[in-house]
Amino acid sequence: MTMNNAIHAPDWVPASGHQLHVTGVHFDAVRIEGVRGEVVAERLIEMADGDAGPVVCEVSGFRWMYFLLAPGEVRRHSWPLGVQRFGGRGTRTVTYIGIPALDGNTWPLRWYSEPTATAPYVDPERLLQATTVTGREVRRGTA
Repeated sequence: MTMNNAIHAPDWVPASGHQLHVTGVHFDAVRIEGVRGEVVAERLIEMADGDAGPVVCEVSGFRWMYFLLAPGEVRRHSWPLGVQRFGGRGTRTVTYIGIPALDGNTWPLRWYSEPTATAPYVDPERLLQATTVTGREVRRGTA
């Protein structure tokens, strides 16, 4: 790892364990389920040369992948079907996302891709690109 993409600990990342944070304040979030989320995350990381920004993974249950975007970004884009968005002003619901510490026991959450100084958030345009494979949406883990 180079100094340019060294892990960066924003103030919303807890020192240990995990902590819930409301979306739209420190970050917005895009959520994709299971294998489909893993495929999108792998593609995003590849497109970003390993510096994709913060992606949180639930390691049990539905295995949701949470892609953390800068506050206000989620509503500026049109997301494909099956992609859930959280955050932004004007929503009628409040959503909390679990954020794991960078080290130690954080089960059932873990970082799939950590925030870095050069990628403190996931780039929304790159994420939109990662949800498509050769011009069609990624569907339930198939390309």
